[in-house]
Amino acid sequence: MTDIGAGVTLADIEAARTVLQGVAIQTPMEESRWLSALVGGPAYLKCENLQRTGSFKARGAYLRISRLTPEERSRGVVAASAGNHAQGVALAASLLGIRSTVFMPEGAPIPKEKATRAYGADVVFEGRYLEDSLVAARAFEAETGAVLIHPFDHVDIVAGQGTCGLEVVEQVPDLRTVLVPTGGGGLLAGMAIAIKSLRPDVRVVGVQASGAAAYPESLAQGHPVALTSMKTMADGIAVGLPGEVTFAAVRDYVDDIITVSEESMSRALLALVERAKMVVEPAGGAAVAAMLDHPTGFETPVVAVLSGGNIDPLLLGKVIRHGMAAAGRYLNLRVNIPDTPGGLARLLGEVGEAGANVLEVMHERISPALHLDEVEVHLQLETRGEPHAARVITRLRACGYRVFE
Repeated sequence: MTDIGAGVTLADIEAARTVLQGVAIQTPMEESRWLSALVGGPAYLKCENLQRTGSFKARGAYLRISRLTPEERSRGVVAASAGNHAQGVALAASLLGIRSTVFMPEGAPIPKEKATRAYGADVVFEGRYLEDSLVAARAFEAETGAVLIHPFDHVDIVAGQGTCGLEVVEQVPDLRTVLVPTGGGGLLAGMAIAIKSLRPDVRVVGVQASGAAAYPESLAQGHPVALTSMKTMADGIAVGLPGEVTFAAVRDYVDDIITVSEESMSRALLALVERAKMVVEPAGGAAVAAMLDHPTGFETPVVAVLSGGNIDPLLLGKVIRHGMAAAGRYLNLRVNIPDTPGGLARLLGEVGEAGANVLEVMHERISPALHLDEVEVHLQLETRGEPHAARVITRLRACGYRVFE
């Protein structure tokens, strides 16, 4: 077993795989035809959203807790997590017969909270960000003697997550590029060590949410640098400060870090639901978002890791709608029509003939921009995408309507 502070090796990760047999499953590797067509070569999805607890986190959490001494186990464990690490810790502690307490930031997804409780952990809400919850967890550790299970910054966590990298190399032998959603960097660090040790020619890329991207500046400065603020729906990768262990591994083994927007993650989530029949959380879709943003940027065969699938159904609905808007599937128009009987019916008839679906209609009769005999109609339409939306607008203008986007 590697000591805290030392580097993680391929041997550590291979040993972790032995410990995890019968606990973590080898998740599927699915070839994606639509992504392959997009990037011009074989593209695969590593489905960690189908892992036990719905994310890769069960790997590292179990390995870390399984290596506690009997005396440490008697004191219980404590963790800080937005949800995925929480579930991994709760499951591992339950399997090993150890008491667990988890501190979550306010606003953590309800399904993640409920699942964590269901696995047997005591849940306490503390702070707005993960870092706030981590402070509370450290205080609990000092007060009670419980062992802190860090969400990413420990060699056992990194080694456990690295077992996913072993599987990727075995499942796609001609692999050229791997894209990994990245927050604190535990998954990225572990996978990069495993993959680069076996296949140094493979490009390993970390993908961060642009509103919570601590690694670019940290790497530029040569040490972990804390973000002053974060804003992203991707709670699974909303980490404002890289860890010492993970930073060193990312610095030494990872080829590049790129960022993706909220719109791109929304589009990726929508595409995964529609095309791959995969439900993922926003963080889990970050790697696919990178492929959508840079379709010619990665040598194939390329693997996108779907890191987690624990998403609140309410957020899923919002993200799907946002993704549809980002993909041009929603069209908002203002159309000036004659203020005469049947005027609105004729407009809606043209919209229907153009193949668009009307979601919402509103009227405005008082505006200095309107002629005396006109009314402005606000339309929200559902279309099949940007080309179809353009055709709808062209048709309406050809019919003599004044159309404003």
